[in-house]
Amino acid sequence: MLPLFLAFFALCVLENAIGQCVMCKAVAEDSADDGGLGAGLNRGILYLMAVPYILLSALFFVIYKKRKSAS
Repeated sequence: MLPLFLAFFALCVLENAIGQCVMCKAVAEDSADDGGLGAGLNRGILYLMAVPYILLSALFFVIYKKRKSAS
């Protein structure tokens, strides 16, 4: 039942995600001549992408230290 629910949820969310990607692409293409907004858009995407990796790395580091000190 869970895989069916996840597949349905992914299909519902995917349509909205694709719509937003088209909007971002249009804004980036329109401002490609100036270079300012496109660079800012790329930097924002990198910041959004980096935060989960930093948080997960910190969490795994804390777990590793606690397990190592308990041994």
